[in-house]
Amino acid sequence: MRQSPLRRALVPVVAATLLLAPAPALAAPPMPFRDPALPLATRIDDLLSRLTADEKISLLHQYEPAIPRLGIGVFKTGTEALHGVAWSTDYDNNGAVVKADGTVFPQAIGLASTWDPALVKEVGAAVGQEARGFNARNPTLWGLNLWAPVVNLLRDPRWGRNEESYSEDPYLTGELATAYGRGIQGDDPRYLRAAPTLKHYLAYNNEVSRDTSNSSVPPKILHDYDEQAFKIPLQAGAANGVMPSYNLVNGRPNTVSPDLGGLLRKWAPQDIAVVSDAGAPSNLVNSEKYYATKAEADAAAIKAGLDSFTDNDTNGSITVEAVKEALARGLLTMADVEKADRHLLSLRFRLGEFDPPGRNPYAKITPAVINSPEHQALARKVADEQVVLLRNTANALPLDPAKKKVAVVGPLSDTLYEDWYSGAMPYRVTPKQGIAERLGTSVASSEGVDRIALKDLATGRYLTAPASPGKVTAGGTTAGTAESFDVYDWGAGKNTLRAAANGKFLGYSGGALVNDVDQPTGWFVQQQLKLDPQPDGSYVLEYAGNEVTEPWFGPNRYAVVGADGVLTISAPDAAHATKFGRDVLRSGVSDAVAAARGADTAVVVVGSMPFINGREANDRTSTSPAPAQRALIEAVQKANPHTVVVVENSYPTTGWDTLSVPGIVWTSHAGQETGHAVADVLFGDHDPTGRLTQTWYASDAGLPSILDYDIAKTGMTYQYYRGKPLYPFGYGLSYTNFRYGSVHAVRAGSSVQVSVDVTNTGARSGTDVVQLYSKAAGVQRLRDFTRVTLKPHETRSVKFSVPVADLASWNASLGRSAVEQGTYDFAVGRNASDLSAAQPVFVPGERIPPRDLSRTTPAQNFDDYSGTTLTDTSKTAGTSVAATAGSWLAYRDVALSGPSRFAASVSTVDSARVTVRLDSPTGQVLGTATVSSTGDRYAYTMVTAPLAKATGRHDVYLTFDGPVNLAAFSLR
Repeated sequence: MRQSPLRRALVPVVAATLLLAPAPALAAPPMPFRDPALPLATRIDDLLSRLTADEKISLLHQYEPAIPRLGIGVFKTGTEALHGVAWSTDYDNNGAVVKADGTVFPQAIGLASTWDPALVKEVGAAVGQEARGFNARNPTLWGLNLWAPVVNLLRDPRWGRNEESYSEDPYLTGELATAYGRGIQGDDPRYLRAAPTLKHYLAYNNEVSRDTSNSSVPPKILHDYDEQAFKIPLQAGAANGVMPSYNLVNGRPNTVSPDLGGLLRKWAPQDIAVVSDAGAPSNLVNSEKYYATKAEADAAAIKAGLDSFTDNDTNGSITVEAVKEALARGLLTMADVEKADRHLLSLRFRLGEFDPPGRNPYAKITPAVINSPEHQALARKVADEQVVLLRNTANALPLDPAKKKVAVVGPLSDTLYEDWYSGAMPYRVTPKQGIAERLGTSVASSEGVDRIALKDLATGRYLTAPASPGKVTAGGTTAGTAESFDVYDWGAGKNTLRAAANGKFLGYSGGALVNDVDQPTGWFVQQQLKLDPQPDGSYVLEYAGNEVTEPWFGPNRYAVVGADGVLTISAPDAAHATKFGRDVLRSGVSDAVAAARGADTAVVVVGSMPFINGREANDRTSTSPAPAQRALIEAVQKANPHTVVVVENSYPTTGWDTLSVPGIVWTSHAGQETGHAVADVLFGDHDPTGRLTQTWYASDAGLPSILDYDIAKTGMTYQYYRGKPLYPFGYGLSYTNFRYGSVHAVRAGSSVQVSVDVTNTGARSGTDVVQLYSKAAGVQRLRDFTRVTLKPHETRSVKFSVPVADLASWNASLGRSAVEQGTYDFAVGRNASDLSAAQPVFVPGERIPPRDLSRTTPAQNFDDYSGTTLTDTSKTAGTSVAATAGSWLAYRDVALSGPSRFAASVSTVDSARVTVRLDSPTGQVLGTATVSSTGDRYAYTMVTAPLAKATGRHDVYLTFDGPVNLAAFSLR
């Protein structure tokens, strides 16, 4: 830059003045906690030493306040980032969460369906960058501790939060969570781009009574299945935090699980922070009644390993006062508080908060990264990759782009839906738009939903919606636009009504129904309605929002037209509700058929509404498609045999085997680029490479209780399912064909080496997901997978290496994991049901001796059971078996050498008898112990009984004739 004449003249004078002036005082050195040259532990020690007791306690709440005297700003745990930065746990002026306007990628179930960890890592990196961008925009609102990914295993398709997680398989889930977490963190050896937090530990798959339900999980399932999804990313260093779930596991709330400060931190190679789910600490006192006071509950949580309390929204004073009371009562020490603080501060240091400017490379990220062109392109690529081709009879797909007469119909044909953990889409490409763009011409279309008018049969007046959002009244004398409503059927009797007057959906608002939202949304989804037919041919309008199950909602659920004409929810039953006539002004099926007739292809887009068909706090009651959607498909196919279906939802659905359409593709709610992805796959611009990550069962009929977590007993997931699924785990078709050669498997030192030749036998390039499974003791497990892209007639050798140590499984007799000596079968294929011939490999692992019950044996280490559940031995540690009258436990292959005494640690508030039997629940009696009341379920005592002599190898059964908790026992 050129200097001005005046500046050039002043420079020598200023320089001379500086030489004559006294030297300024040296700036004070930075406080040690701000010195990046010091070890992290030293810096944390220094900062803690400068904090007052009140300041230390204040850090325990989600909203960690600023400490101005040290120049420390606010810090908040918790920005939702499941498939893009979603929302912050702050609220706008209307009481709604503040949603991000960044890139919206496919739902987590969609990300997983790519079976592409490298691609998922790219998404994680984009999410981490955008989190930094939002943080740069508003660091108070957008924190860098991201609450993602969700790694709960998808053992039941009815779980309302199915869309949030990856798979029913722990290995696949762990690999994808590792990829997403590493992407978020970035690759800098010192700094974190953002800090991912795994949700929700542990064994959490139900929304019904989720804060009070007990997941009774036998040790084998707990260790081999549920824990693995967390263990894999933690051991890989791909997570910086864990959130415990609301539920209880084996009788103990996860918020006070000893695993928080134990297993989880043992698995992680670096420090992690444990943050509670929203309101979970208060649940310990309120709904769960596990502790009498909040001081006791918060103290127990901190002692167990919880670091950050997400409780009472932004009000940290309640937690602070409870912790102070706990300190005063001796329930906690300041050392306990400081231990939790260290975990939280470690996170903040690694995010670069206390380092000088310029040191942290991620601090340079600006809001310009938010929804950048690069991220838009990535969103389209991922949306492409996650589409699964379910059916392709007679090569109905791909479509010929030269045949431009295409009809795109269905309730999801020209809309995209967000979900609870989605950001606000910055733009939307619907299936109709994507297909029209691909063809370069307009397409015939129809949503395929009925447009109706509802006439109050008592007055003859029609329900009328205003052009601006407002109350619905019964005022129209004719059925015009203001009296017209489009009816969407979402199954289970749930409808939504969209007012033609302004294109907004009707919802409940303090009694009245108003047309005021663009899509069903909110924690309480107040746009859910039912049109209930009555015996006399009339209809009543029933409100079906999810808060009707809340005790405070009240008795009224039915609509009444008042004297003022306003439609309110004010009747307790159908008998007192206003009766309506349902006039069909336009048939959705007829419209769709008209659009489809004469087209080269009809594309019917159906699926779910993420706020209605199951979500957080609401499980599904059925996985069947909505009846109106099924009827639409059947009618369109009858009019146009070349009909293909696009299923857009986030969970397995049933009934597709009874539809004869030649082509079916599945996509998750895949975000802003959904329409481009649908078109890319339908027209063959992208070979369908998505694969299912959970079993699609043939029907709901054989599904067990959603509260039963013993998948071995219930036969759930591909690992234990013995029926014929509708679509198996790992399933997905391609536009070409692949042939698998002979599989070769051999143990080589500490690993098992498996190889197979894969050939593309078709006429176009394609990608297959090659899957390796093992089978031992009747349990099938995914061991590895890889995507392979092959040109026509190209062959490639695919090689896998499985560490022998990974073959370990929980052994009830040993009470630990072990690689058991024996033969393991390995098979390769395209899904869990389409596999090569098994190749046996002998593994010289541990030889498991007969069970020795002369040693004290934890009762939970049974081999089989009936009628029992697992419960907490104490509030801090231990698991017992809770037995009832008629229940039993089995311990297999026991070596008996004439034991003479049965001893057991038991508790009961009643009385019962425990009987020792041989070889069956009704077998030979060796002895019976009587258990008298111990006064409290946590008060254990030792009971004994003499035993008849028995020798040899037997199965030992313990049977019960009353309620008793059994912690441990021995036969000596």
